Amino acid sequence: MSRIGKMPIPLPGGVDISIDGTAVAVKGPKGALQREIHGNMILKVEDGNLTVERPTESLTDKSLHGLTRTLINNMVVGVTNGFQKTLELSGVGYRASKQGEKLVLAVGYSHPVEMNPPEGIEIEVPSPTRVIVKGIDKEKVGAFAANVRAVREPEPYKGKGIKYEGERIRRKAGKAGAKGKK
Repeated sequence: MSRIGKMPIPLPGGVDISIDGTAVAVKGPKGALQREIHGNMILKVEDGNLTVERPTESLTDKSLHGLTRTLINNMVVGVTNGFQKTLELSGVGYRASKQGEKLVLAVGYSHPVEMNPPEGIEIEVPSPTRVIVKGIDKEKVGAFAANVRAVREPEPYKGKGIKYEGERIRRKAGKAGAKGKK
């Protein structure tokens, strides 16, 4: 039995879940999310908990069991608490700003890089070297944060670039100089 798949998903107060065939819709205080799940999975709502069951012990059903439970749990957590990723800019002159809804990055290119967040994603720039990406959909938050990081990934020699908060950059030694050669 899947250790993750067999865990029940607690449904906090204020969260409504509706299951219509393979469509699962979750509404909460922060918004609403909808997702199609695989038709093999069996969803049951009992006394404030949602459980995911698999019909057979086939490899496909075993694979989908934990995945389905995690996707639905992420929807419930998203509409109650939301998700956020924090990015840090390090480098001389590297800075971020917000113009309207756009994120504007000055990261060593000849021009500033402008990025429009997808629908449902919110951006905060508390300081010029920090960007916070917030939203209720974990996939969209992670994907947009990865796109921002990809504008200037951290390099291993000086550590300049855009990195996630808490991410450790593996540093390399510089060139070993040619002593004694002329």
